[in-house]
Amino acid sequence: MRINYLLLLLIVFSAFQCSKNDKQGTSFSSVKSESSYDVIFDEDITYGKGLSHQIWNSQASTLIDLKLDAYVPKNDLIDRPVIMLIHGGGFIGGSKQQTSIVDMANYFASRGWVVFSIDYRIKDDFGTVPQEWIDYSTNIDPVNLEPLSAAQFLAMYPAHRDAKAALRWVVANADTYKINTNYITVGGGSAGAMIAVGIGISTEEDYRNEIDISEDATLSSTHLEESYQVKTVLDFWGGKISLDALEWIYGYQRFNSSSPPLLIVHGTKDTSVPFSNAEELRIIYENTGGDYKFYPLQGLGHGPWNAMVDGKSLSDLAFDFIVEKQNLIN
Repeated sequence: MRINYLLLLLIVFSAFQCSKNDKQGTSFSSVKSESSYDVIFDEDITYGKGLSHQIWNSQASTLIDLKLDAYVPKNDLIDRPVIMLIHGGGFIGGSKQQTSIVDMANYFASRGWVVFSIDYRIKDDFGTVPQEWIDYSTNIDPVNLEPLSAAQFLAMYPAHRDAKAALRWVVANADTYKINTNYITVGGGSAGAMIAVGIGISTEEDYRNEIDISEDATLSSTHLEESYQVKTVLDFWGGKISLDALEWIYGYQRFNSSSPPLLIVHGTKDTSVPFSNAEELRIIYENTGGDYKFYPLQGLGHGPWNAMVDGKSLSDLAFDFIVEKQNLIN
């Protein structure tokens, strides 16, 4: 009887520890270092609605669907980490099915992540923008907006709003995809990286509450009741301009020691998005005590997706970074 009593105590204690660990976010997610799973691809899933105006904030507008693609590992695991990838294109073009994004999505999904690649409104969609953004864009010295034009700068707002809506959709559908929302990564290249940095480091209210439903009823389609916390950010030749915008327009300073771990990869000869953007992020993270890794790609320009660092691809670098920072079981 004594043995049975001790065994019962052990079982109860173990159950308590598991419950405690779940609440603290201790990882039980398992990923593979090699491609191990077939990938189920599902495209053009609507994650919300948005307005496309004839010109910025005009009364004349049309309702458009905001869409994403899903890359799901074919396995029976129920506690899977998630990555949301965001394409580049300078806020004037690009697609969720860019080759580099598709390749990275399949890389991670075949190793156990559920991956979503999103489209978002770009410049010629003329998404709804807060009036204070329009006022600011007409008065600022264009040099301060580099590498963006005033129109690209304005397009940055609905792009971020859409990306945050997509992330809330992911959380709302976590059970469907068997996702553990304690392990969210966002990443992208160029403008996509700017968005990833922006949504990863800003508060959940930023790029959301500046416009209310009375001004844009499509907000009601974007799962406003959901909450999320980004745990790692992948920045491939992007920058912090969307966070600068929050400081310029509203006086918000969002960087601190609790900002999510940031992987910075940038070509030193980039003439589209200057390498100084990466250096500025590195300096801010150093000054705030944030967790980051910095990989300058010596002599390379913009968008070198095929670059190798110490024999590793950029996907390999991102894999190592996420696994280490999120304590994933590998």
